[in-house]
Amino acid sequence: MPSKRMIITISEQEKQWLGNYSKAHNISIAEAIREGISYLKESQSQALYQKTVNETMGLWAKGDGLEYQEQLRSEWGS
Repeated sequence: MPSKRMIITISEQEKQWLGNYSKAHNISIAEAIREGISYLKESQSQALYQKTVNETMGLWAKGDGLEYQEQLRSEWGS
């Protein structure tokens, strides 16, 4: 996927922190920002998954799910 440049505005403290982080990890500030975006995307995906699990837990009310599934499949025949 082609990259796009963008201009962002951050505080001087954030810029200093990014500079220090980048030097400590031997990466560019741009790479540190890309890693931060990747981390944020991953953590948000995990948070959404966990939220969905929590909101839907216990909704199945037809008994044992595996038994129900096997019963439906047995109706298909071989």
